[in-house]
Amino acid sequence: MRHRVTRTFLGLSGALAAAIGASVLFFPHSFFATNHILLGSDPNLLSEIRAPGGLLLAAGAIMIVGAMLKSLLRSALFAAAIVFSMYGVSRFVSIALDGVPSSSIIGALVIELVIGMIASLLTARFAPTRSDS
Repeated sequence: MRHRVTRTFLGLSGALAAAIGASVLFFPHSFFATNHILLGSDPNLLSEIRAPGGLLLAAGAIMIVGAMLKSLLRSALFAAAIVFSMYGVSRFVSIALDGVPSSSIIGALVIELVIGMIASLLTARFAPTRSDS
């Protein structure tokens, strides 16, 4: 049962990361417009915007595969912990350097930190034992 809950959490986290990554990669104008951010048509800016979208899409795919394959479960949890926690922490850095963003971005920060914390706790729970080494 506990693995089912963990796998469900990981699958949903991966689906969220993959959906956001795909949106940023393939539909950046629409995605960022939801937060009242206008990107324009500068190919340099769009390249810088799309690249992390691709990385987030790939990380989400790793999480989804990890939810299905027990051999990748811990690695996928670790990826989820890093990806979501660092998004949240990086938003705090941005708040310190740039000021407070919109409430929707603050909401994303909270969700990212919660998912990152849960993934971190689950990663620790699945730590290898001495016999696994």
